[in-house]
Amino acid sequence: MDIQERIDSYFNDSAVRGELISAISRLVAVKSVKGEPTAEAPFGPGPRAALDEAVKLCAELGFSVRDYDHYVGLADMNDKDTQLHILAHLDVVGEGSGWSTDPYTCVEKDGVLYGRGVSDDKGPLCAALFAMKAVRDLGLPVTKNARLIMGTDEESGSGDIKYYYAREPYAPQSFSPDADFPLINVEKGQFRPVFGASWPAVMVEPRVSVLSGGFRFNVVPPEASAEVLGLRAADITPLCPTVERMSGAMFTVTDMVGGARIHCTGKNAHAASPDDGVNAIQAMLELLSALPLAQCQSTRAIRALKERFPLGDTRGKALGIAQKDDSGELTVNLALMTLSETGFSAQFDARVPVCATVENCVQVCEKALGEAGFTLTGGAQMVPAHVVAADTPLVKTLLECYSAYTGVRDPKPMAIGGGTYVHDIPGGVAFGCDFPGFDPKMHSANEQASVDNLIKSAKIFALAIARLCR
Repeated sequence: MDIQERIDSYFNDSAVRGELISAISRLVAVKSVKGEPTAEAPFGPGPRAALDEAVKLCAELGFSVRDYDHYVGLADMNDKDTQLHILAHLDVVGEGSGWSTDPYTCVEKDGVLYGRGVSDDKGPLCAALFAMKAVRDLGLPVTKNARLIMGTDEESGSGDIKYYYAREPYAPQSFSPDADFPLINVEKGQFRPVFGASWPAVMVEPRVSVLSGGFRFNVVPPEASAEVLGLRAADITPLCPTVERMSGAMFTVTDMVGGARIHCTGKNAHAASPDDGVNAIQAMLELLSALPLAQCQSTRAIRALKERFPLGDTRGKALGIAQKDDSGELTVNLALMTLSETGFSAQFDARVPVCATVENCVQVCEKALGEAGFTLTGGAQMVPAHVVAADTPLVKTLLECYSAYTGVRDPKPMAIGGGTYVHDIPGGVAFGCDFPGFDPKMHSANEQASVDNLIKSAKIFALAIARLCR
């Protein structure tokens, strides 16, 4: 048999399939959401616990391992010079609401795994790990090493990878199994400003005294809540159906002492695909703007926010920053907001195309927010797009391996709005594990991964490792 056939036979073994699922289940069982940092856990106890479990798993599989200052874990395929870095992550976003199963128990049903991290990114990490194991177990002829770098902070800024590469060299070639097949060679830039305003407390009514929504900058906010003093539920409820029809969100309004409490339920989604979600903050701003509120600073701020982040505008049109090129359209997700009696703070997440610049994006945004009386307080720097030429040996080899196991002729690389681990790595690309036509429900409830797709991914990765490291 040739190398491809040997890899195929290896992963068609039911025992290997079971081992892969077992490994994924071990990692999913660790709630690795970012927490308070300590000297021994730079991104909190959850990511540290997942790192410990992953390093233990790799050691059990016979790999040379290292915990790199509790930032990343390393697993080396052999002791030769390193040719390839494979970057995957162990941290996950919060579970949110709406799950049909326990998010931290990996459940298999009809060939599909459910659990937080099965697709982002614990399942793909294990697929890459077992690909390295296959190359080793099969004795495929390699003269170079592949290193799996298991990170703990991809979801919150990739401080883990920055730490590692500030001390260690880049590999000649790198890919991350944290996106889509066939391959991503262009990632949009990122612009995530924090902005707000402050004002003296006032006692006029009706007024919004509290507003909060969102839980992560890179997730469409699924929930928002507000308290309105001087109005009753009966004053607010009749306005809800119109906004519900416009937005797809749902409202619950209840009376409280001195006013009413409003809860909005939307739908979370990845910030790079805001059209897939229902933004609860935007829906809440729409409803609050329609109320007969007193003229005060909080009312003016809410209505100005509604004007600059109106329902349905996920392209930054109202901010004046809408633009597009071959890498796609600029997208905007109003992700976080907290308002009190004395001011507010908010953050949006924009994924910007290659053509975006400081002049046509950052400065225009600053002007639009400034005219509303808002001030940028952080994150005003734009991260440029990441572009790798389609004719590089790495891109061509990886696409050939994808084609070998899928039968897709002449697959083309893609551009995406999401930023992956390789965004700041020279020459790095994103490669798998999501196949066209399968919805992993990433960052949403009931996150899922096809076992067959993970097995196919492992085959593709094994062939790629064998070719890149020989």
